[in-house]
Amino acid sequence: MIDNVITAIDRVAAEHSTRVAYDYEGTQYTYAQLKEGSDRLAGFFAETLPEHEPIIVYGGQTFDMVEVFLGLSKSGHAYIPIDTHSPNERITQVQDVAHTPAIIEVAPLPIAVPDVQIIRAPELHEAEKMHAPISSLQHAVVGDDNYYIIFTSGTTGKPKGVQISHDNLLSYVNWNISDFGLKEGVVAMSQPPYSFDLSVMDLYPTLVLGGTLKALPKEVTDNFKTLFATLPKLGLNEWVSTPSFAEIALLDPNFNQDNYPDLTHFLFCGEELVNKTAQELITRFPKATVYNTYGPTETTVAVTGIAITQDIVDQYPRLPIGFAKPDTEIFVVDEQGNQVSAGTEGELMIVGPSVSKGYLNNPEKTAKAFFNVGSQRGYRSGDLATMTEDGMIFYRGRTDFQVKLHGYRIELEDVDHNLNQVSYIKQASTVPRYNKDHKVAQLIAFAVAKPNDFESDMKLTQAVKAELGKMVMEYMIPQRIIYRDKLPLTANGKVDRKALIAEVNH
Repeated sequence: MIDNVITAIDRVAAEHSTRVAYDYEGTQYTYAQLKEGSDRLAGFFAETLPEHEPIIVYGGQTFDMVEVFLGLSKSGHAYIPIDTHSPNERITQVQDVAHTPAIIEVAPLPIAVPDVQIIRAPELHEAEKMHAPISSLQHAVVGDDNYYIIFTSGTTGKPKGVQISHDNLLSYVNWNISDFGLKEGVVAMSQPPYSFDLSVMDLYPTLVLGGTLKALPKEVTDNFKTLFATLPKLGLNEWVSTPSFAEIALLDPNFNQDNYPDLTHFLFCGEELVNKTAQELITRFPKATVYNTYGPTETTVAVTGIAITQDIVDQYPRLPIGFAKPDTEIFVVDEQGNQVSAGTEGELMIVGPSVSKGYLNNPEKTAKAFFNVGSQRGYRSGDLATMTEDGMIFYRGRTDFQVKLHGYRIELEDVDHNLNQVSYIKQASTVPRYNKDHKVAQLIAFAVAKPNDFESDMKLTQAVKAELGKMVMEYMIPQRIIYRDKLPLTANGKVDRKALIAEVNH
């Protein structure tokens, strides 16, 4: 257990100064470099930035980003990460909400942002080498101070800034390092962009444990040939990603324990881990443990977890997301907010020390989604779930991915789950097509098919529908199936359902 994220990372630098903290395609940076650089940047930020204001940091998957994050934390500032692969309007949308006094350009901004101080890379590099280091951590982020603010999509198209405090992060990190059996000096893959809170799952637990982050930038992950050549060379102990990214890796027949002898932990979050994917990982990596976790950004990365064993795969066609972390209470409630009985579906309510104080500069949305229970913060997740008597939780989809077709209420993720179990299908996502009255006219599935001998897509579709019909009610079977080589992914590595919805409704 640690009591402060910043001092825990500094302690590693004091005790293991030459240990590698970050490895970017073979270029290595030590804990001593991380401490010295972040201390000097903290001194620079303390002089040049208004006190306690959150600061946008624009950049990619690099050591400089981590150094800047830590420098801001040490000087009392929350950071707002924006990834270089974000659309340009994302920068202005975030700034319109956050009103930050400064933007730090770790990578060059693609657009001009008026009326804000821009700290450019040459200035940063000079400061990290020449500026006097901060003299103490007395102004560092601590307690309920915001540590980072990550922006998520809002239903109105205006993003919401989720404020995560030092104490929120501390609660998460302590659970991660104690419950998942990660060892000191762990070598972890660092693939999710920093603007996605899944990146926190590898970033801070690894640094606190004195481990090494192996960066996997988008340029590598976008090219399968490069990706498959790079992954085995990383010497990973820990894999952190969405299930979709692991499914890409599983396309490579060499992705197995023989070629990854040190890989002992798979940690998944961000979307549903399907039974088929878990089974394939367990088969290919008999020495590794596959952990399924769940948590909205608003509750700091993840609040439930479970090791997926062969018994669990055999017992549950749809896998559990696990049990609440020890300091957190999770309830399943009906539309009136009353707790439902075990096995009954309802909305997940999360209460505990890793729940955010709310959305930055958005009291209206904060009041709708968050509440207090005594001294603890609570969050209405918008996720549907069931819970067993002993507290094991099963995710059942989003309240906002429910559609009504011919009067039947259908969970799109339920259709996806069953389609993904069909023997001819590698991956699928189901979307509604609306009529001119904005009512759902039909369900359309986009699918990546496994190699097959069908003479036409029509014959394949008939076989898929026949198999699916044994698993779901007739009204849940998509009217059309469109086959693709791959499904579009969001910048965060999740299937881009919104893009598919737009495609069938243009």
